[in-house]
Amino acid sequence: MISHTFAVCAYKDSPYLEACIRSLKQQSVPSKVIVCTSTPSPYIREMAERFKLPLYVRDGASDIQDDWNFACAMADTRLVTIAHQDDCYHRDYAKYVQDTWSRYPDTTVFTTDCAIVKNGQVQKSGLVPFVKHVLRLPLRLHGLADRSWLKKSALLFGNPIICPSCTYDKEALGEPLFDSTFKFALDWDTMWKFAQRPGRFICVERPLIHYRIHDGATTKACIEDQRRSADEAAMYEKIWPKPVVKVLMHFYRKAYSAYN
Repeated sequence: MISHTFAVCAYKDSPYLEACIRSLKQQSVPSKVIVCTSTPSPYIREMAERFKLPLYVRDGASDIQDDWNFACAMADTRLVTIAHQDDCYHRDYAKYVQDTWSRYPDTTVFTTDCAIVKNGQVQKSGLVPFVKHVLRLPLRLHGLADRSWLKKSALLFGNPIICPSCTYDKEALGEPLFDSTFKFALDWDTMWKFAQRPGRFICVERPLIHYRIHDGATTKACIEDQRRSADEAAMYEKIWPKPVVKVLMHFYRKAYSAYN
């Protein structure tokens, strides 16, 4: 079995943390689970103790990129999933991780589809999930998924790769895993860099996580203070000429309502 860790990023006192941890402890194929935080509290410590999980505390101000890199560094395994505290993972997620690396040892990034949860209810598929599904189609060509052009093709019109669904081979990719000037689009920026390196992006088009949208979510906060718009425009400018960027951003902004 290939060594794999779920590194849970715990931020403040999320009411969803327990459900996330339970979903990781109930995997059909067991993996290591650790909890990492830059906002230690009695609540987070109690959760780690209840489930007998190692707890790692990062010094310094909370920062999403620094927190993710810290979680990755604390995992002592080759493969790491940076689990978001608001989300839950299908019981076979770790099994698909093992199957993927057994079949394609050069995989650097594993990703899946998700089911969106809002107000406690799984949402019906809408335009945004459908578009992301279409953009991920190249990554379902597993035999060709080590080609840089194919990996980039999935990222040309936005980032369809759902960050908490990803498992990374940190030995192949190196650390720090995330190195971006962006706050919201740091995962898109990082994937674009990874696409230029050797290795395979594998997508399993199954909803192997429940991705929760709520008022306290980072995604919603970034939309409200315009960081998302600024970051995504800058990312498009890395890929496309400016006249094309204006057209793309016009349509991309319409997708924001899905997170409100």
